[in-house]
Amino acid sequence: MRFTGKTCVVTGGGSGIGRATCVRMAAEGGRVVVADLHQDAAQATADQITSADGQAIAAELDVGNSAQVQATIAKALATYGSLDVIVNDAAMMTFQPIVDLAEADFLHVIATNLGSVFYFSKYGAPHMPPGSAIVNISSVHAHETTANVVPYAASKGAIEAFTRGFSIEMESRKIRVNCVAPGAVDTPMLWNNPNVKSGAEKVEGAIGKPEDLAAAICFIASEDASFINGTTLVVDGGRLDIL
Repeated sequence: MRFTGKTCVVTGGGSGIGRATCVRMAAEGGRVVVADLHQDAAQATADQITSADGQAIAAELDVGNSAQVQATIAKALATYGSLDVIVNDAAMMTFQPIVDLAEADFLHVIATNLGSVFYFSKYGAPHMPPGSAIVNISSVHAHETTANVVPYAASKGAIEAFTRGFSIEMESRKIRVNCVAPGAVDTPMLWNNPNVKSGAEKVEGAIGKPEDLAAAICFIASEDASFINGTTLVVDGGRLDIL
């Protein structure tokens, strides 16, 4: 029970990797704040956890909005009295060439994917005790990518750089900051990708399950990984090796 007595905030917790992470953390004793843009999805995850005698609450927010991030952190503290783990999983993609992409759409991706990591780090870390952990979710797109998803790939690369730098800043507070980079995972984000639907992007190699990523995320967030800091763990079933 690696998360007994710990409060865990997971963004994007309403579906996919985020939901699987919430469920696993709760099963390991965590008190989970399921944070998602969609209240009904967040509540469904929370209900799944509480129906199994776990502890969870739902929190609706736009992770790219500073005030809403701060309100979610305040809700976690007010409900459970602590903040021990943050998993920044929420993300979005666009599917247009840069020359055709609206400026607002580019900035929206950056605010959602990278801005959320900044907000939860800036406003969450001051409340986290020594031994806490932040896990940011990047992507194999930070290392190898395709056309028409440049804002997503750029944001994920920036998340890995942010993780390295912020981990150094947090060393004195004994808060670990790491990153997990998924490959292809069986989630709505993968199958709703128009590049995948059209065949322009081939999904080659192994396709993971959300639970596979949840296992890696929970390991990195737990004391089992107490000597791992400032790094990116690629969890892709070997996909990068064939790209």
